[in-house]
Amino acid sequence: MRTRRFFQYRILTFLLLGTAVFWSTMLAFEQPAQGSAGFRQQPEAAKPQTEPQTDKSSDAPPPPPPETKKNQEDVPVVRVNTSLVTMTVTVTDGAGRFVTGLEKEHFEVYDEKVLQKITNFSDDDAPISVGVIFDLSGSMRGRIARSQEALRRFLDTCHEEDEFFLVGFNSTAKLLSDFTPNGERLASLLMMAETKGQTALFDAAYIGVEKVRQGRHTRRALVLISDGQDNNSRYSYRELKQLVKETDVQIYAIGITNVFSGTTLDMQGQTILEELSRLTGGRAFFPNSDTEMQEVITRIGLELRHQYSLGYSPTYEGNDSKWRKIQVKIKPPKGLPHLNVRAKEGYFPSSLGTQ
Repeated sequence: MRTRRFFQYRILTFLLLGTAVFWSTMLAFEQPAQGSAGFRQQPEAAKPQTEPQTDKSSDAPPPPPPETKKNQEDVPVVRVNTSLVTMTVTVTDGAGRFVTGLEKEHFEVYDEKVLQKITNFSDDDAPISVGVIFDLSGSMRGRIARSQEALRRFLDTCHEEDEFFLVGFNSTAKLLSDFTPNGERLASLLMMAETKGQTALFDAAYIGVEKVRQGRHTRRALVLISDGQDNNSRYSYRELKQLVKETDVQIYAIGITNVFSGTTLDMQGQTILEELSRLTGGRAFFPNSDTEMQEVITRIGLELRHQYSLGYSPTYEGNDSKWRKIQVKIKPPKGLPHLNVRAKEGYFPSSLGTQ
């Protein structure tokens, strides 16, 4: 009996001991788990929130560009007029002789009656880009030989560095020769010319003005040999005059007409040639004989070699599209008589730098 109770007591002891060990082990596992749970409850460091991608073409305006120092400061805008008005000036005495040797102080330039300061001055015999506009229409029949001889004599008087081109016209106008230093080539081309058809004078002059703008020399001139009659041009005389006013070129006209005939066509042709020449500071001639033709062509060649080049930066305010009138005056040195001066009549400010 005692032995049985002893065994029961031992069994109970083992059970109690086992239970104690079991709960001790459970408590040991539960404490780390609670610690882990406590760590998860600590607030994590704030992370930047990534915004969802949006379509760049949305209505939201793009961010403004970063301001620079120039944007932040109120910098005034200063406009300086750097345009240069240039012109070729011819000076003669009362007998028509060319006057050379004048200095800058002997010239005065007025722009819309306002005296200007001359900044550029030269009297050098500089090379020229020359365009020859030659009438080959039926109205020149019987006059072509005189015209060819006039052209040949003119080319003989030119500078060795000059360059030339040739435009021929009858019913249509055509560039017969591009720029070349060989003036003899132009004369040879006209030896085989035949006069026929109507007259597109305005078209030919228009082509010539546009072409001479492409010349490599700053001095530019056109020599127009015609009777001045036009009956087949696409351009009007008004359009031609507008282009001439926008271009820094001198026009010298040799009218192969009979100014004493009194016919409407001859008088109208003379008026057209005179006006185109006057606008540009050139001159129109109307020889009535071979002798006069030789004198005229020699004079044109000499004039191109005895001219002054002037330039100034205009001081004005107003509309750039307005035609501005120019007047050149001479203050002759002591001992010289009254002198005559010839230059272009004006310019369009908007055309400066594109001439």
